[in-house]
Amino acid sequence: MITRCLMGALAGSVLLSGTAAYAQEPACQIELVVLGAGQDAGAPQIGNADDAGPRLLPSSLGLIDRESGARYLFDATPAITEQLAMLDAIEPPGEGLGIDGIFLTHAHIGHYLGLAYLGREAAGASGVPVYALPRMADFLRSNGPWSQLVEQENIAVEVMTADDFTPVSPAFSVLPSPVEHRDEFSETAAYVIYAGETVGLYLPDLDSWDALIAQSGEDGDLGNILLRYDYAFVDATFWDDNELLDENGVGRDMSEIPHPRVIETMDMLQHWPAENRARLHFIHYNHTNPIRDPDSAESREVTERGFNVARRGDRHCLDSAD
Repeated sequence: MITRCLMGALAGSVLLSGTAAYAQEPACQIELVVLGAGQDAGAPQIGNADDAGPRLLPSSLGLIDRESGARYLFDATPAITEQLAMLDAIEPPGEGLGIDGIFLTHAHIGHYLGLAYLGREAAGASGVPVYALPRMADFLRSNGPWSQLVEQENIAVEVMTADDFTPVSPAFSVLPSPVEHRDEFSETAAYVIYAGETVGLYLPDLDSWDALIAQSGEDGDLGNILLRYDYAFVDATFWDDNELLDENGVGRDMSEIPHPRVIETMDMLQHWPAENRARLHFIHYNHTNPIRDPDSAESREVTERGFNVARRGDRHCLDSAD
């Protein structure tokens, strides 16, 4: 198993200037690319355009299947144009957009709004497979403008069965697993990716680890769940419970915004040996989360404790390079 990461500075550069650097990377057959690592609205956020912190694109993974000459997205974000351009710089498309499938986690803005760009006003795509659990699939078919994408055959909705394998190509399969989250319009899925002997997890949104542990029946040990995965990209929306409070302790009631806190997750897994902690990659962090800044004390703490912060441009082989 080979892991390759491009530095955040490169990932944040103009895409055309990064093309040569991407091309220099040795190719593997199945590769995951972090196309974005921020919360739904990214950064800077609306109403805060003068935010001088590092730019964030909403969380998304790209999967390149070189054996089949195919490319897939996990979540279709509002930044899909820029994210697809990044994927093009790494692995140019064959024909058209070069999107052979999109796996949607749920119906919150950062995870599916990018589908709109497949419609007649933009790409005018033809039959892009969009994989979703039943409520998410029904939401797309029954509500505009998404229903127009279905009617015009810009997308082809593929209904998945919870906790069941979907073979995608000879090289990899995907299993959607429902998790507890705010499910106003759809259920929420985590995706397990099987590529040979390597298993990855994409879990950008979750109410709490306690709910997941109870669902799994793993006797209260989060480590027993996450040890199944060679790469685990997990919800890191907030650093701690004080993140949305000002210096006077005034701000949003964070109990109303359930997400595992980064500090909590690290504490729960600190008993892991170092080689296991290295499997975990924090993703989907809010613009207020200090790990947004690679040079912050909190980012250094994550690294010193043996975990990883996912950064746009990170690349991971799910098999050995030839």
